[in-house]
Amino acid sequence: MRHTTVTVVEVGPRDGLQNEAAAVATADKVEFVNRLSAAGLTAIEVSAFVSPKWVPQMADADAVFAAIARQPHVRYAALVPNLTGLERAHASGVTEVGIFAAASEGFSRRNINQGIEQSLDTYRGVCARAAELGIRVRGYVSTAFGCPLDGAVPPRRVGEVAAALVNMGAFEVAVSDTIGIAHPRQVGEVVAEVAGHIPLSQIALHFHDTRGMALANVMAGLDLGVQTYDAAAGGLGGCPYAPGATGNLATEDLLYLLDGLGITTGVDLSRLLEASAFIESRIGHALPSRVYRASRAR
Repeated sequence: MRHTTVTVVEVGPRDGLQNEAAAVATADKVEFVNRLSAAGLTAIEVSAFVSPKWVPQMADADAVFAAIARQPHVRYAALVPNLTGLERAHASGVTEVGIFAAASEGFSRRNINQGIEQSLDTYRGVCARAAELGIRVRGYVSTAFGCPLDGAVPPRRVGEVAAALVNMGAFEVAVSDTIGIAHPRQVGEVVAEVAGHIPLSQIALHFHDTRGMALANVMAGLDLGVQTYDAAAGGLGGCPYAPGATGNLATEDLLYLLDGLGITTGVDLSRLLEASAFIESRIGHALPSRVYRASRAR
């Protein structure tokens, strides 16, 4: 059953920019976030409190959070890999954090140097401390549709990891196609399995467009009743530990689809396009979003 409204979680400032080869100035990141919130996006993943050794683009997370013009209706979130990251986020006034678990053992070890069960133990501590601090936690399950290291991932494992995240306190779990391998039938299989472990209302979907399937997968998700989708302005992003994975589902492309279906998001597409044009001018290469490219060709 399709809903008439959808929540778009904008991940461009974090998931989108983290792999950019050239450093993006702090002031430009701040301006990008401010433009996204002005476009009507109500959930924005701003940065990550991670080791700058591993993700140098996120080294200025504290400064970015200190400078953004926070709007009362917008959720400004940060990725945290452990308690140290959580405490840094709290010191920066962050009220929502994201934690990443994987559904495949190989990717978990490559991404965070911990196996699945060890990572879940780490996140139980993060969630317990977040509850004490009044910080909401959003979970992610990476490699939910396939792993670049381990290959096929059983849907049952995705459901188990999602359930573990909800049981430790996550309010929502983004089931993530890390390498852009998912197809609509598989979306149906995985969502059905995860919905057997946690409420459908707590499931979000996160697609990459590596094989051109992202919007088709969104359609499958909509038909299943999933109401929350991650996307990145301009189609920014990829994953540093997933060879060949291209950009995230572009927010513009998602909005164009949803608008055509009569589904409300509350986002102003024209202002979003302006935000994408701004960040494109700062990263020094073209953005892949089809809707964005069409708008620039006029």
